[in-house]
Amino acid sequence: MTDLPSVSVVEQSDRSVALNTIVAAFAADPLVRWMVPKADTYLSFGAAMFDAFGGAAFAAGAAYQAANFAGAALWVPPDSEDEAAEEAMSQILEQAIAPERLDDVASVFEAMLSHHPTEPCWYLPLIGVDPCHQGRGLGAALMKYALSKCDEQGLPAYLESSNPANITLYERHGFEVTGRIEVAGCPPVHPMFRSAQ
Repeated sequence: MTDLPSVSVVEQSDRSVALNTIVAAFAADPLVRWMVPKADTYLSFGAAMFDAFGGAAFAAGAAYQAANFAGAALWVPPDSEDEAAEEAMSQILEQAIAPERLDDVASVFEAMLSHHPTEPCWYLPLIGVDPCHQGRGLGAALMKYALSKCDEQGLPAYLESSNPANITLYERHGFEVTGRIEVAGCPPVHPMFRSAQ
C-alpha cells in the first residue's frame, strides 16, 4: 500500500511555484483554452490570470500543494471581496484575450458569478495536478484536506467545473451539479455545491 500524498499550505515565497503547477494542469482545460487558445499567450499570461482569479487564497492560508507541488488548489474564504484582484483580472484579460472576444469572455464570468451561492461558503476557483503526475490521487488528497477545513467550520463549499471529466471527482467528495453555464459559445461550465457537513 502506498502512502497518502502529503498536502501542506503554500508559503508566500512559493506562490509562483503553485501557480505554475496550475498553469500546467489547465493547459488543456476546455474553458481556459477557449478563452486563450494560443499557447504562447496562455503561457505568457496564465500564472497572472490564475493569480488574479484565485490569489486571495495565499493571504488566507488556503492555498494548498500536494507531493512537492505536483498538485495545487486555491481556496477563497467566505465573503472574500477583493476589488484589487478584480481590477487585476480585468487588466490581464484585456492583454490576453483577443479584443473581439472580450465581451464573450466577460459574459462567461458574469454568468459564473450569478451562480455563486448567496450564503457564506468556501470557493474553489482552481485545483489542478501537473499532467505528468495525474492518476496518483493528488486531486483527491487536495480535496480531502481542504474539505476537512470546511467541515471543521461547518461551512459549505462551491466550485465551477470547467472540465466535464472532473465532475465525478467532485461528486465523490459530496458536490452536486447545480446548473450549466453555456453562453457566448463557451464550453459548458458546471457550478457545483457541497452542503455543510
